[in-house]
Amino acid sequence: MAFWSSTSVFTSKVPRKILFMFTLSLSVTYLFYSLMSCYNSLQFPLQENYAYQGRLVTEETTFVTLREKLYSASQGFTTEGSPVKEHAEAEQRTVEWIRTQASPTKSAAQYHTSALEKERQDFSTTDSDLRVNCTMDYGEKKLPQAIIIGVKKGGTRALLEALRVHPDVRAVGNEPHFFDRNYEKGLDWYRDLMPSTLEGQITMEKTPSYFVTNHAPKRIHTMARDIKLIIVVRNPVTRAISDYTQTLSKKPEIPTFEVLAFKNRTLGLIDASWSALRIGIYALHLESWMQYFPLSQMHFVSGERLIVDPAGEMAKVQDFLGLKRIVTDKHFYFNKTKGFPCLKKPEDSSTPRCLGKSKGRTHPKIDPDVIRRLHKFYKPFNMMFYQMTGQNFEWELEEDSGTRSSQD
Repeated sequence: MAFWSSTSVFTSKVPRKILFMFTLSLSVTYLFYSLMSCYNSLQFPLQENYAYQGRLVTEETTFVTLREKLYSASQGFTTEGSPVKEHAEAEQRTVEWIRTQASPTKSAAQYHTSALEKERQDFSTTDSDLRVNCTMDYGEKKLPQAIIIGVKKGGTRALLEALRVHPDVRAVGNEPHFFDRNYEKGLDWYRDLMPSTLEGQITMEKTPSYFVTNHAPKRIHTMARDIKLIIVVRNPVTRAISDYTQTLSKKPEIPTFEVLAFKNRTLGLIDASWSALRIGIYALHLESWMQYFPLSQMHFVSGERLIVDPAGEMAKVQDFLGLKRIVTDKHFYFNKTKGFPCLKKPEDSSTPRCLGKSKGRTHPKIDPDVIRRLHKFYKPFNMMFYQMTGQNFEWELEEDSGTRSSQD
């Protein structure tokens, strides 16, 4: 009763108009705070929804970008490298990576920046990356299983180019000179020079100077004692003239062949220390190789027959290497201008591919008496070489008939 009596006294003293305004202001204030509270409760889920949608868009966009990059990176692969499987695995890794990185605490802009940075780091595909992948997919680099070890100016380049036509042969184009000039660089350096090979393919190289290098047999045997060795030999007199012709083309000021071939021409003393003549003493050099390798691991190619019957010689070489006889007479065309066969593809009607300008040089005219004396000098060595190899190369027939090749 006291409360109601005091309220009645208060309302009686305060004008009704002021009381109305006070009540109205309280109501408006209450309504304002109520609306603000409702607005906040509605606003926050809305912002989270926007962020979630932003993440979805960013995920989808980033995935499309990465997928396109992966597709473009795999265009250089063939079915041998299983590109479909690799692409599916790459896509799966990409999806998993995106899901892991898409944290709900990140905003859309932050996530997009992070995704692009990660994409550049983890999915960058440079030319070097493609080369590494191709090496992995298309074989590996191995040390050679066969080497053409000689001889200089015997026809080694022609043989190598013919062998490279075979799909199961991969060979270095340039001469590595590993076992005579670059041995200190190590086998890893040597292996890195080799082309990548698939299973069933043979890695080869050719360096003709190996045959006359004293330490080459031991070094090659240390690397691979079961390696196959190919030696292209040619009439040593014709070979010497060809060797001189090559040197003359580079150094026109050198003395004549006749001067270099003799220590004393009057006495008929041959200068066997001259490299052009020393290389042709095949029996002497073969002795060093037979100390480390059996004849069964060596194959001797006749440089003369390689010119007149390239398919026949190639058949023997392919048999020796354990290859199918794929390089046949259909791959050769005899070039009368150069004086030796040129290569061509059987199905190709284009001009046959011949060796470079350094091959097929015309030999200088040599005094017939000098040629006769050189044949006489080489004869005992040739006979010894025939006996050692079990093959008769019939170089004496050239001496008897007085014929010789006039071209390199």
